[in-house]
Amino acid sequence: MLEKSTIRGDARSVGPTEKPVDWVNDLRRSRQNGPSLSAVHMGQGLSTRSIHAGTVQDGPTGAVGTPIYQASTFLLGEEQYRSFEEGYARDRFIYTRYGNPSQWAVQDKIAALENAQSALVFSSGMAAISSSLMSLLDPGGHVVTSDEIYGGTYALFSNEFPNMGLSVTHVNPRDLAAIEAAIKPETQVLFFEVLTNPLLKVIDIAGLVNIARRHGLRVVVDATFATPILVNPLDLGVDIVVHSATKYLNGHSDLVAGVAVGNRKLIDQVWGRMLAYGGCLDPHCCFLLERGLKTLALRMRAHSEGGMIIAQYLEAHPQVSQVYYPFLPSHPDHDLAKRQMRLGGGMVTFEVKGGDAAALHLLERLNLAVQATSLGGVESLISLPYNTSHSGFTRRQREQMGISAGMVRLSVGVEDPEDLIADFEQAFA
Repeated sequence: MLEKSTIRGDARSVGPTEKPVDWVNDLRRSRQNGPSLSAVHMGQGLSTRSIHAGTVQDGPTGAVGTPIYQASTFLLGEEQYRSFEEGYARDRFIYTRYGNPSQWAVQDKIAALENAQSALVFSSGMAAISSSLMSLLDPGGHVVTSDEIYGGTYALFSNEFPNMGLSVTHVNPRDLAAIEAAIKPETQVLFFEVLTNPLLKVIDIAGLVNIARRHGLRVVVDATFATPILVNPLDLGVDIVVHSATKYLNGHSDLVAGVAVGNRKLIDQVWGRMLAYGGCLDPHCCFLLERGLKTLALRMRAHSEGGMIIAQYLEAHPQVSQVYYPFLPSHPDHDLAKRQMRLGGGMVTFEVKGGDAAALHLLERLNLAVQATSLGGVESLISLPYNTSHSGFTRRQREQMGISAGMVRLSVGVEDPEDLIADFEQAFA
């Protein structure tokens, strides 16, 4: 399968030059996909790629799964020294912050699922977002983004960007005309979430890309809620896709991680920022993430099936005033969702009659749906946006976003939907 020398750093994706060169134009090697330890991506189906892409079968032991390469540093030789000199250090094992076989395996799997040339894993979703954006922004740069983004991203934009001389304009993510009108001469990036949190608005990815191309801008999207099983934004022209891998990609509520995917040139730029900021993912977490990814396609089908059933149940419940789920015909973006997404996903947002007090009362009486922040686990997780994901916003800001009193965000797990409905029935009662 793999030669011993490959594990020591002689990766397939970039080879050395034939002889020393004096000018960049003389280099005969090309920027290729990866870096990768696998010769091929096996199969075209999402489940097949989830299982086989990137996975390393260990030669010396015959282990079927990718080993945990719990090493901070690797042997140096002529080839490693040359990679520094000629600018392809990302394609050699030198130091785990630069790259590790455990990282490469999971990155290759994610890249295969996203139809991407390259991927990079991080210690958190916010590390992926900040490194990706900073790799695309120059001093004085400007970002156009949604007016209802995740609280951590909002904090980055409002607290950190001004200190770096960067500016942000927040607009309605559904209003393409408003997005285009917000573009300034210094605008460099459009940053949006594929599905907004918590209202599950569906972003018109193709429309966003068309605006960006007319103005020479980059498009970065956060696809955490969607995953590559629901939609592949790169296929629609997006430049970089980021995920909080803590959520669906891992799926078991036992690690914190992030990922950025895109073409090799852009992800190499992001890699440079990751080196500077230090947000690499450790090998053991890479093992957990790869293990979770193997069941991603299966889990997302189960999440989506359960999500639809629970959304329909809640929509018919007399104590619920509003339900937000992309595949419900009542959702404002239903037609776009059906065109753009393969499945509806596992996120359901609904409003309980009686406001925040009634919503909290409901959550405290549920037994199966766990009251906790985060989402995307095999267990159902439920929370109130006003005191979790959007607690950093004022009441007025939340109201402007449409986050009303009594709003509940439910991450439907893979439990039997009938059991979840029975749990809601007793809690409502």
